[in-house]
Amino acid sequence: FCYKTNNIDIEITFHTMPPVLTFAARVSDGLPLVSSFASSQEVLEEHKRQAKQILRDGVGSSSVAKMSIETSGRKTFHYLIKDNVCYLTLTESSYPKRLSFLYLEEVSNGFIEELKRDYGDQWRYEIERAARPYQFIKTDQFIQRKQREFVDPTSRQNSSKLNDDLADIHSIMKKNIQEVLNRGEKLETVADTSRNLVDQSKQFKWGAKKLTLQAMINQYAPLVAITLFTIFVLYVKFFM
Repeated sequence: FCYKTNNIDIEITFHTMPPVLTFAARVSDGLPLVSSFASSQEVLEEHKRQAKQILRDGVGSSSVAKMSIETSGRKTFHYLIKDNVCYLTLTESSYPKRLSFLYLEEVSNGFIEELKRDYGDQWRYEIERAARPYQFIKTDQFIQRKQREFVDPTSRQNSSKLNDDLADIHSIMKKNIQEVLNRGEKLETVADTSRNLVDQSKQFKWGAKKLTLQAMINQYAPLVAITLFTIFVLYVKFFM
């Protein structure tokens, strides 16, 4: 397989390997909108779990629009964020990084076109109001077609895409899976700590009010008792 960069022919050998899995998810909460798995490839449950965790914990807090995340089994996650939707795929680490992001670009454009066909200008609202996972599963057919198109990086079509693509992939952030997942765990810890502080603050406020009330009782109870006793004595003396 040969493609040109800076007018230099580069020959690289790749194995035929499609994107193994693909997700589209809402960025705000990681809700999966659609998922698709390559039928010819075995997808480990560990990778499915990692994909969902990346979408739930690692993407919503990130301001990075593109990222590659190395994981186990000589595989790499790649994600692209567009219009508050995260498109995530898993490929062999040897699969061309540039082609992975071209694949995600085409998936994102096609996904939005499918939604526009069904919902018109309201497609963004439909994404925001989606209440159940995989609500747009019908777009899986389109994603399956795209996966088949990108099976062979050395095909004439994909070679042409690589030659025509001018995007700078060197600036795309690259991380290890544990860095991303640990970040999610830290964010959850911060959230738990924040909730605990709020609860403790409420308890402190109630304790302070209780102490203030007790102090007022201690201060004014004798005076109230004396006043009531005086009223009782005057009532007995003058009216009984």
